[in-house]
Amino acid sequence: MTIDFTPLYRSTVGFDRLANMLEVAARKDVSSGYPHYNIELTGENQYRISLAVAGFDKNELSLETRQNELWVKGKKGEADSTPRQFLHQGIAERNFERRFHLADHVRVIGAELVNGVLHIELERELPEALKPRTIEISGGDQPPAIEG
Repeated sequence: MTIDFTPLYRSTVGFDRLANMLEVAARKDVSSGYPHYNIELTGENQYRISLAVAGFDKNELSLETRQNELWVKGKKGEADSTPRQFLHQGIAERNFERRFHLADHVRVIGAELVNGVLHIELERELPEALKPRTIEISGGDQPPAIEG
């Protein structure tokens, strides 16, 4: 199924990037779903992404921001030389790469690994130029003069 975003382009100005992101999202396959994650709104302009990364140590995880994307990677170290025989293996210890698209002016302010869950704190910081401002209206104090 394809979605035509042409009407969106005709009725909006300056939202080309948003429309392009919608098109890209509509075309992409659903990812493997690993690792599982939550995205929370923790304040008016604060967010938290929590990823379940059981079995990963802090030095096996990496975070990187590129333009408006956050990349979270997990790479398991070399397995120890002792072979392991599982009767049941429910904890996935495979390498992963997960990407999150960030809105404009959202930045990562910290990350913490607690009990197998990686918490990534984000914050939206609007520049002064983008904050709402009041514009004073001048004129209109005197009625217009009628000529004649």
